[in-house]
Amino acid sequence: MANPQLHNGHTRIANEILNEIIKTNLNGTQFRLVMAIWRYTYGFQRKSHPMSVSYLAELLNTSRSAVDRELKILIDKSIINVIETGQKGARVLLFNKNHKEWGRGNPASEKVSNPPKKTNKKSATKQQKYSEDNTYYKLATYFYKRVEKVAADAGISHLIRKSNMQTWADDMRKLIELDEVDKHLAKEVMDWVTQDSFWRTNVLSAKKLREKFMELAIKMNAQQKPSQPKIQPDHRDKEIALQQWIAEGKDTDEFNWND
Repeated sequence: MANPQLHNGHTRIANEILNEIIKTNLNGTQFRLVMAIWRYTYGFQRKSHPMSVSYLAELLNTSRSAVDRELKILIDKSIINVIETGQKGARVLLFNKNHKEWGRGNPASEKVSNPPKKTNKKSATKQQKYSEDNTYYKLATYFYKRVEKVAADAGISHLIRKSNMQTWADDMRKLIELDEVDKHLAKEVMDWVTQDSFWRTNVLSAKKLREKFMELAIKMNAQQKPSQPKIQPDHRDKEIALQQWIAEGKDTDEFNWND
């Protein structure tokens, strides 16, 4: 029989927040995401906490794709805010208690009726999602430098000149978090693909690396398997067979050494 007690731990939620959440049209996964974020922020007397899609999916016992989709809607509605990217690459999430800022309509219809304003490219560049110290940004930079050298050697530098490192870093995050690729394996494939005679000029972005990763990893492993050494024939067996041949009174010129 379960016997939960407040002294074993509890989460303090203002009644005003509960009242507003009750009136907000959330589906089951969205509501459970809000509860999970409350649990690991307010439940530990803190306002925010780094939580990856994989971590939340495990808490909710559901798929990463469902969490990724529904969390994006909560973020678009300003119910959940993303403060920054943590040291381990997970986004730092914050429940927005200012319910006046919460969106009430369907995000898709809002985008149609209220088209986004044109963003100044210079100001957009300043709003970096991944810092230079971020693991995914470092992976993106590492791969870019190798691709840059390949492009220069092949005379196709113009193809990567406008690369956006924030986009590359986000593709690296998806590769590690969503596709669950080990970072060391990712680096091995980066090294291999930029040296392979065929793939080096066919994979020139982090997005392409992620799309082809499974195929690339299989080909890399196949090439790295040591070839089986050829078994040398044992001539002593032939000599024994020749002695037997002679003992049977047969002509030595008719003996076949190739069998």
